[in-house]
Amino acid sequence: MRLIFLGPPGAGKGTQATRIVAKHGIPQLSTGDMLRAAVAAGTPVGLKAKAVMDAGGLVSDEIVIGIVADRIEEADAKKGFILDGFPRTLAQAEALDAMLAEKGLKLDKVLELKVDQSKLVDRIVRRAEEAKAAGQPVRKDDDPEIFKTRLEAYNRDTAIVAPYYDKRGQLTLIDGMQPIDHVTGAIEQALAG
Repeated sequence: MRLIFLGPPGAGKGTQATRIVAKHGIPQLSTGDMLRAAVAAGTPVGLKAKAVMDAGGLVSDEIVIGIVADRIEEADAKKGFILDGFPRTLAQAEALDAMLAEKGLKLDKVLELKVDQSKLVDRIVRRAEEAKAAGQPVRKDDDPEIFKTRLEAYNRDTAIVAPYYDKRGQLTLIDGMQPIDHVTGAIEQALAG
């Protein structure tokens, strides 16, 4: 099962991907997580990405596509994967399709979590407060100003990815404003159908 989760930052893609991983035993391939790991490790790609990410920007397609292409070759991704936060642009969507075709693979489903963007900043502030209360570090991209920059970038660059997959008959819309368990149920229903 090869899936993509689309939706703006804070829509719940990571939360839902974690649940799919637990139930179906396929890895969540979050480009954000992969890039943060590269930053933490101080790799050359990580150092390049760090400055861009700290400013709330998006790293280059070349870096992201290379990370994804390498990652789906790993043993745990052989029976499927969830792409979370990728593709972010139409060019990345087209490059992903081409890369998968070269590997003899195709996507099974693209799920878009639809949310009320006016409520997302509150959700992010709450997520940061919960992390602090639990003694966990707060992600730099959970700063409200950086989050607004990320949301603007999503609306400018990424919102056009969903219609690309819709035209290909691969897109399923999920109401991301429902309680978390209801969103999970809607996703499972979409995957079963």
